[in-house]
Amino acid sequence: MDKIIIRGMEYYGYHGVFAEERKLGQRFYIDLELELDLRAAGERDDLNQTVNYAEVHELVKPIVEKESFQLIEALGERIASSLLDNYTSVNALTVRVTKPHPPFDIHFQGVTVELYRTRK
Repeated sequence: MDKIIIRGMEYYGYHGVFAEERKLGQRFYIDLELELDLRAAGERDDLNQTVNYAEVHELVKPIVEKESFQLIEALGERIASSLLDNYTSVNALTVRVTKPHPPFDIHFQGVTVELYRTRK
């Protein structure tokens, strides 16, 4: 299966188990891998035969920036279901949500959850 891969979309959101996280917010990074047939888009050079990644960004942005979840797993699930609902040409997808600064007294580049979902 062909893929469209979108890496490092950066948003400011209000997600976390602790009230301070949901009040103060922080940066989140979203990576997507959309699995779909891109043959027609490639052969016809036609945007209507593919998924417009600018529209994907506009779909993901309010989910991350306006909604609030305790778990980044829930955030990822919401993104995955929204993309599958809106883009029927997508057969499967991977969503990675990275929280670069979780509230722990350790230093690392963040924590990432990865969800793989297929069309039912």
